[in-house]
Amino acid sequence: MIKSLSQYKEDYRKSVEDPAEFWSEYSKSFFWRKEPGNILSWNFEDPDVKWFFDGKLNITENIFERNKKNENDTAIIWEPNDPNEKNKELSYSQLFKQVCSFANVLKALGVKKGDRVIIYLPMIPEAAISMLACARIGAVHSVVFAGFSAKSLSDRINDCKAKVVVTSDGNYRGNKTIPVKDVVDEALKTSSSVKSVLTIKRTNSKIQMVEGRDYWYQDLIKSVKNYCAAEMMDSEDLLFILYTSGSTGKPKGVVHTCGGYMIYSQYSFENIFQYERGDTYWCTADVGWITGHSYIVYGPLLSGAKTIMFEGVPNYPTPSRFWDVIDKYDVNQFYTAPTAIRALQSYGDKYVDGYEFRSLKVIGSVGEPINEEAWKWYYEKVGMRKCPLVDTWWQTETGGIMISPIPNVIDCKPTYATLPLPGIQPILLDNDGNEIKENNREGNLCIKFPWPSILRTTYGDHKRCKETYFSTFKGYYFTGDGAKRDENGMYRILGRVDDVINVSGHRIGTAEVEDAINQDVNVVESAVVGYPHEIKGQGIFAFVIINNPKSGYDYSSSIRLSVTKHIGPIAKPDNILIVPGLPKTRSGKIMRRILRKISSKEFDNFGDTSTLLNPEIIDLITSLYKDKINN
Repeated sequence: MIKSLSQYKEDYRKSVEDPAEFWSEYSKSFFWRKEPGNILSWNFEDPDVKWFFDGKLNITENIFERNKKNENDTAIIWEPNDPNEKNKELSYSQLFKQVCSFANVLKALGVKKGDRVIIYLPMIPEAAISMLACARIGAVHSVVFAGFSAKSLSDRINDCKAKVVVTSDGNYRGNKTIPVKDVVDEALKTSSSVKSVLTIKRTNSKIQMVEGRDYWYQDLIKSVKNYCAAEMMDSEDLLFILYTSGSTGKPKGVVHTCGGYMIYSQYSFENIFQYERGDTYWCTADVGWITGHSYIVYGPLLSGAKTIMFEGVPNYPTPSRFWDVIDKYDVNQFYTAPTAIRALQSYGDKYVDGYEFRSLKVIGSVGEPINEEAWKWYYEKVGMRKCPLVDTWWQTETGGIMISPIPNVIDCKPTYATLPLPGIQPILLDNDGNEIKENNREGNLCIKFPWPSILRTTYGDHKRCKETYFSTFKGYYFTGDGAKRDENGMYRILGRVDDVINVSGHRIGTAEVEDAINQDVNVVESAVVGYPHEIKGQGIFAFVIINNPKSGYDYSSSIRLSVTKHIGPIAKPDNILIVPGLPKTRSGKIMRRILRKISSKEFDNFGDTSTLLNPEIIDLITSLYKDKINN
C-alpha cells in the first residue's frame, strides 16, 4: 500500500518503465493454480490485450481460501431499506458456505463453465453471493440493475443468451415495493434462451411461478451441500459482462476477465481507500453498476475488508439516513455519488448538523465530475475538514479507478481527480491526435498503455469495441472525456468531449459552467450543453433546477452574473431554461445527449432511453422549451 508521496513517485516510475514487471511483482501475492509465465501481450489496433494469460486461477479462491486465517472476520454487513428491520452480518466463513451452496444450486439447474447468468436483484446479500457463486463455477454473471424495464432486461438477456435469471419476488425502495419478478416474466416473453428462473424471497409478494422454469431458491438450497470446489479458470476467461447504454443502438456488453480484473480491483481499492484490517467500508452504489462490482464486492472482499451493502435510498425515511448509517457502523471509508451529495445538500444543513463523523477517515466521490460547491459542502459537513476527499475518475470500461488522490499522499484539490494510479498512463491529445505535452492545457483524455482491468471486448461485437474506444485516436484508448491538466500535472475531468463547448474559438468545459451556475443561491442543479449558434458556432444552453421557484422572478440575470463572476463573460449561457428536473440514468448521471437534442430543437428520436430513471421528464422539458420559443 502506498503511504508516502516518495513511494507513489517511485511506484509510478517503475510501473511506466517496466509495466509487466511491476504487475508481475504485485500478482505474486495472489493464489494461482498455475502461475502466469506471460504477463502481457497487447496492441490497441485490433484491439487485443491479454494479462497473465497463461495463468490459472479462480477469483473466489483469492477471496476465501487465500484469506483463510481471516475467516471469522466480518465480510458483509447488510443494512435493509427499512431501518427498523434487522440487519445481517456475514463472516467470511459464513459467506463462503453461502456462496458454495448457491453455486451448487446453479449447477443443479445445469449451469456450466462459460454459461451466462443474469442477476436481477435488489441490494440484498444474495446479489453479492450469486455473483461470487457464478465466479466459483466459471459461469459468466451479468448483473442488471433491478429498476430496469422488462424491455431493457430482455435486450440484455437476448444479447448474452443467458441460461438462468436470478431474481426476487419483490424489491423495497424507500416507501415503495417493486414487483421485480413480474418484470422478469414480462421480459421472458421475448427471450428464448432462459431455461430457469431462480427466485429469492424478499417481500413475500404474490407472484406467478411457471412450472418447470421457476424455482424458489429457499427450496432448492435445502438439498445441496455447502461446499463447492472452485473451477479452474484461465486469466483471460470471462468473469462478467456489464451493459452500458450507447447514444444509439443496443446496449454495449463490456467484458471483463478473471485475472487482470482481480489484480487491479484489489490494488486500486487498497490504495484509494487506504483500507486497514478492522475498518468498516461503505460504498452506497448498487451492484448493478461497475462501482458495485469493483468497490462493494470484488475489491473489498479480495482485500479481506468489511463492506456494507445498503438496500435503501439516501432520503428514506429521512434525509439523514446516510449519516445514521455512518454513525451506526462507525464507517471509516465512505464512497458515494455527486448526485446524492447535491440532493442531500438541497435539504439544508439541519439534516447533517449534529453528526460528528468521528469514525470517518476517507470520503469519496464517484460517477461524474463533482462541482465545487458540492465538493466543499461534502468536505466541510461530512468530512469535517479532516477527511481527504477522493474524487475518483474511472469508467465501466476501465474496471477500476484510474485517476484519484491517494489519501494523505496526494493532496486533494476541489473538482480535480488529481493524479493517475501507478500503471495508468494518461495522455492529452488535440483533435488531430497530437500529444499536448504542456501543462495548463485541455484536451482529449486518452490512455496510451493497457492496465490489467481494461475491457477486453464488447460481448459478441468486437468491431463495436474497436470503433468506440480505439478508432478515434489510433494507438490509444479513448475515454470519451475531455480533461484539463493544471500547472502541477493534476487532471480535472471536464466531462464527455461532446460536453466541451467551442464558443467563438474558446473551449469551455460544461462542468466548469455548471459549477459557476450552481454557485447561485437559488440553483439546486444544472446541466449545460452546446447547441448550434449562428454567430459563435456553438452557444451555451443551460437547463437549471431552481429551489422553490417564484413566479415572475428573473433567475436568468442572476445566473449569468454568477457565471460572469466565476469564469468570465465568454461563458455566459446564451439560453437558460428553468426545468423541474433533468433526465438521469439510474446510476445518477445526467443524459446530456437528450438535452443537446432538445437545445438543437430536435424534439424526437432520442435514441436509447432505457437507462433513464425518469423518462417522463423529456416531454416536460420539451414542452417548456417549445412554449419559450413560441412566446
